[in-house]
Amino acid sequence: MGVGISPRFVTLLTEEGLAGRRVLDVGCGWGRLALAMAPLAGSVIGIDRDAAAITEAERRARAARLSNVEFHVGDAEREEYDRWEPTLVTAHLCVADSIVERASRALCSGGVLGMVAFHVDQWCETGKVSRFAYDEARMDSVLRTAAFEPEVIEVEREIKHFSSVEEGLAAAVGLEDRWKTDGRWYRFIAFLEGGGRTLTRSHVIVKARKS
Repeated sequence: MGVGISPRFVTLLTEEGLAGRRVLDVGCGWGRLALAMAPLAGSVIGIDRDAAAITEAERRARAARLSNVEFHVGDAEREEYDRWEPTLVTAHLCVADSIVERASRALCSGGVLGMVAFHVDQWCETGKVSRFAYDEARMDSVLRTAAFEPEVIEVEREIKHFSSVEEGLAAAVGLEDRWKTDGRWYRFIAFLEGGGRTLTRSHVIVKARKS
């Protein structure tokens, strides 16, 4: 369906059936998931608070000649979704309790929520857990509190192994600027210098149905 999208997540969405569905992709960024779903769905709406990303998504939609997808600037954690009348809500690496709650309010009984969230083990070598990260138990609780019945909660994990400090730094070079802002970069260096030789990528894949 798209480069960088988990094949397992793609399978969960396509097995549900996208034909005729009105899909809302929240936190869509430049539209990677939304554009991939558009040829299979009835219609797709993508929202993101980053206006530049929305402009790029619109450009890509025009280039692909997709007429059933539209993009709007909007804050996924603040805007209500019911105005879009979705039958399926997706969120790819843009997950928060507030997004689950808004999806619940917008979906009718039987509507589906599909998400890929950061797992608490994501970049565990930096010694810092993102406030947007979930473990399986917390994800289950958040879904059930919002009147969803979880059908799939799975962890997809990839651990890279290195033979030297230099290899570890090279693998994380694209993350350096972001990690320096909250100290994670320096903790990762300390981890490597202390003999650590791994970097963990870990996500929670979710499919849940509105009760």
